[in-house]
Amino acid sequence: MSEWTYREALSALGGAQKAAARGAPAYSRFVNRRIGRLVAAGAAVGGLTPNGVTGISALFTLSAIALLALAPLGLLTGAAVTVLLLVGYAFDSADGQLARLTGGGSPAGEWLDHVVDSIKVSALPLALFVGLWRTGEVATPLLAVPLVGTLVSAVSFFTMILTEQLRRAHGTVPLAASGPGARSWVRSVVAIPTDYGLQCLTFLLLGVLPVFLILYTGIVVATAVYLAAACVKWYRELSGLRTVRRPDVGGAPVSPA
Repeated sequence: MSEWTYREALSALGGAQKAAARGAPAYSRFVNRRIGRLVAAGAAVGGLTPNGVTGISALFTLSAIALLALAPLGLLTGAAVTVLLLVGYAFDSADGQLARLTGGGSPAGEWLDHVVDSIKVSALPLALFVGLWRTGEVATPLLAVPLVGTLVSAVSFFTMILTEQLRRAHGTVPLAASGPGARSWVRSVVAIPTDYGLQCLTFLLLGVLPVFLILYTGIVVATAVYLAAACVKWYRELSGLRTVRRPDVGGAPVSPA
């Protein structure tokens, strides 16, 4: 039996939040985190563990990916995929919040969360490629768009995680730090094209394939441009950091683990 009531858990979660990532996209920051808090409170009352919540997130997300790849594309499929992805995304936000609330977080749990995310960001556009290919209605050049999306998503995820780890290793401000104010809000709006939540919502248009393809292509292009700009910024920032040296290896430079 959980020691929490729902109201107590929800109130405690309000003081257990970590700062939103600087420039986190609007849906992720202003909508999904709040829904995730509601889910985390319910998970606390239900006695779930953070890893259990991660597993539920994976179940919803992978179900959506399988449906996208195997079911006929249309309005019903699009609606089902959207709902499953958004529920999975809410649980993805909830696992970290639950860990901070209960003190049940661990390096293994963080690793599991990142592994699930890495599968998700690559498998979703690949599933879209399969689904579009199965229709036989999409021109070959357009089939390349989700493949490019796979590359962009994988590189984005890797570079963000690596940049955060290198910042932490050198004691600089991590990606999770964010300050209040208009500038932070504007950055969240500018980053909307990169928002995973927006990508989930676009699947509502699967029944209107030409419109969906235009919107999805725009998201992939905008995300690629955003990634290129971010990589330039991050490289310049990391170029100013000193190489970590360890006495036990004769002072040879090593990369932080």
